[in-house]
Amino acid sequence: MSGTLLTVEHLTKWFPIREGILASVRGARQRYVKAVDDVSFEIKEREVLGLVGESGCGKTTTGRTVLRLVEPTSGKAYFKGTDVFSLNPQQMKHMRSKMQIIYQDPYEALNPRMTVLNIVAEPLRVHNLLRHQENTKEERVARALEEVNLVPPQEFMNRLPHELSGGQRQRVAVARGLMLRPELIVADEPVSMLDVSIRAGIISLMLKLGEQHGISYLFITHDLAVAKHSCDRVAVMYLGRIVETGRTDDLVREPLHPYTEALVSAVPIPDPTAKRKELVLSSETPNPIDLPLGCRFHPRCPEAMDICRAIEPQLAEVRQGRHVACHLYDAS
Repeated sequence: MSGTLLTVEHLTKWFPIREGILASVRGARQRYVKAVDDVSFEIKEREVLGLVGESGCGKTTTGRTVLRLVEPTSGKAYFKGTDVFSLNPQQMKHMRSKMQIIYQDPYEALNPRMTVLNIVAEPLRVHNLLRHQENTKEERVARALEEVNLVPPQEFMNRLPHELSGGQRQRVAVARGLMLRPELIVADEPVSMLDVSIRAGIISLMLKLGEQHGISYLFITHDLAVAKHSCDRVAVMYLGRIVETGRTDDLVREPLHPYTEALVSAVPIPDPTAKRKELVLSSETPNPIDLPLGCRFHPRCPEAMDICRAIEPQLAEVRQGRHVACHLYDAS
């Protein structure tokens, strides 16, 4: 790895809640869903950073906000030193040729009325890279389909999405994401909607193409087992905040934050004789509208102390390359 590709600083995205007429008349204060709340991280060139956490923790919103598919409430995102959030629409259009997304649901991500040829070629059309050269379009799409193992490509070009399997649809989505040779791809749960039997193939394909074309990934997943086999580093997210980061092997082998420990303990082990500490969380995830005081995890944490109920811990380096937001490590 070399330089830093993406730097995100204090990213915040709050969604305002629509109150009823009666609340408006009474002058009730505006409330928000704090989907992403002061998140910072960086991704290096050719690196795969996993963003891991339960459903509803803000992972997808983080990825979409970085790409400005959702406008941020506050914060900064620098792509190779350029402030993404300060760009005008024309500049942002150019920037998006370097930053692409692969969506979670291959059934919803593809236009059902477009052929595979036009779906994969759509980024070229949007960025005016075809200039009405149909032969060039077909050649480039054929190469892209071959890269994702949809061969022979001529058999797939004129198909509609409903004529493809789930795995084939996701391969088409990967091919579309690679058409502009981006430097960063936000992969939003790219295999969660697929059969278990084909997940490994899609992940291996994405990683191989990433190495081949020098692509970095923000790999969003709720499955720590997937992150373990695909990511260089992992950032664990809980209720809009990152609670732990580190090298994947280190984090899985020795989780520091109690929430990370619970995620690791939930990963199945293929050895039935293996023994490990199981951590079962109590209660439900707190409401992201009315977050608890202090540490957001303390209502479910078996290690909670008095300070956890009063003061929110900040993400700090407790070991080389390991950052944790937990009062258990305040004195370390």
